[in-house]
Amino acid sequence: MRRLPRAALLQLQLVLLVAAGPPEAPVSAPRSLVWGPGLRAGVVLPVRYFYLQAVSPEGHNLTRSPPGQTPFKVVIKSLSPKEIVRIHVPKPLDRNDGTFLMRYRMYETVNEGLKIEVLYGDEHVAQSPYILKGPVYHEYCECPEEDPQAWQRTLSCPTKEPQIAKDFASFPSINLQQMLNEIPRRFGEERGAIVHYTILNNHIYRRSLGKYTDFKMFSDEILLSLARKVLLPDVEFYVNLGDWPLEHRKVNETPGPLPIISWCGSLDSRDVILPTYDITHSTLEAMRGVTNDLLSIQGHTGPSWINKTEKAFFRGRDSREERLQLVQLSKENPQLLDAGITGYFFFQEKEKELGKAKLIGFFDFFKYKYQVNVDGTVAAYRYPYLMLGDSLVLKQDSPYYEHFYMALKPWKHYVPIKRNLSDLLEKIEWAKEHDEEAKKIAKEGQLTARDLLQPHRLYCYYYRVLQKYAERQTSKPEIRDGMELVPQPDDSSSICQCHRKTPLREEL
Repeated sequence: MRRLPRAALLQLQLVLLVAAGPPEAPVSAPRSLVWGPGLRAGVVLPVRYFYLQAVSPEGHNLTRSPPGQTPFKVVIKSLSPKEIVRIHVPKPLDRNDGTFLMRYRMYETVNEGLKIEVLYGDEHVAQSPYILKGPVYHEYCECPEEDPQAWQRTLSCPTKEPQIAKDFASFPSINLQQMLNEIPRRFGEERGAIVHYTILNNHIYRRSLGKYTDFKMFSDEILLSLARKVLLPDVEFYVNLGDWPLEHRKVNETPGPLPIISWCGSLDSRDVILPTYDITHSTLEAMRGVTNDLLSIQGHTGPSWINKTEKAFFRGRDSREERLQLVQLSKENPQLLDAGITGYFFFQEKEKELGKAKLIGFFDFFKYKYQVNVDGTVAAYRYPYLMLGDSLVLKQDSPYYEHFYMALKPWKHYVPIKRNLSDLLEKIEWAKEHDEEAKKIAKEGQLTARDLLQPHRLYCYYYRVLQKYAERQTSKPEIRDGMELVPQPDDSSSICQCHRKTPLREEL
């Protein structure tokens, strides 16, 4: 076959290039989607956030990070040039599936409102710019919404929370006098870890019962944060700051169980469950005092599935014997499992035999395809973070649970393993041999966790528990002897003028 001269070949390439036009951008900014609570002025959170789905020029949702170097970016300014406000806007978090998480933390309130520009290169994305009409309050502005139902609608709170319904089924009524008589005696002695709270007129009062109540800082901070945002019901309750749930009386016993509030539940207890102090505190301190929170984890899930190390992974303290078994299994089967104890407290005599593993950053866990979740003293509080990653979670059967477990199903959202870990190696082998199915379970678990563990839903959950509790009280809450006011934090460096139409109720 006769070859074309070089000049003719170049001319033909030029013609073809002109006919095809410039190469299409991998992302269509106008067709891409932007949504989420951070685009609504009334959703006041420590860190506001919203989502972006990259869409191709043909209208298809991207399912991996867009190719090329063009970044998405967010620019947030006050609507009024006269209002200079501090707003921290980090880079968007790439969730490696075509979606991005945008975050911002406000350090002052704006009266006129905010202008949020979402850009792909220099082009506006979706309906950008987004206008949030003021006032837009920052986290420490004390300006509660007087209508709790309106506040719940603004946050799009779920109409049902199955765990809350289950917890309160044991308590059709709550006798405050009986609790006052019994709880200090049963649970508040020398080794107690109980804090007795009363909320009256949206002010929070408390007294400590027992010696181990330092963790009241965690329950204080979320109650204060809630009270800044919404008018709380008058309610008197007891929070267990210890690891283990406390109330083991059966419903048909006399006297019956008491509704103690805890961060962890169990199959043989009757405690009312709240989101753990760990995910609550990390939500309050996100983009400030902590690096690992329910939002940041979503942008640090390691390599794509195909590039992850095909082993199961575990690092943690020696807070349960099965964790030691895990390390022994790892020594015997290093091709399947990489497990190590990072600190010895309960089984110090085992350190010489099993060795001590170096600490590793949590984000680096997701370099591995499979994550082993084994209980600590109670439920392992790392579990929500593991579910938000994109590895497959192998979860130990457990009598303990957190507030969101009811929504998760074995073989749909995670792979179950026996309490004694006797089938762990078999389950790892199964995952390796059924890679597509394992990947599908991992993704389903991640998507469900992203929905369940949105920070605004934690606020919804806390409020709903207080509401259901208040509805069942048979007498009015009181400020009891020994209680002190828990003051709102001083925020004199930031201007906050509340614009609610009506003042709060006068104190009694």
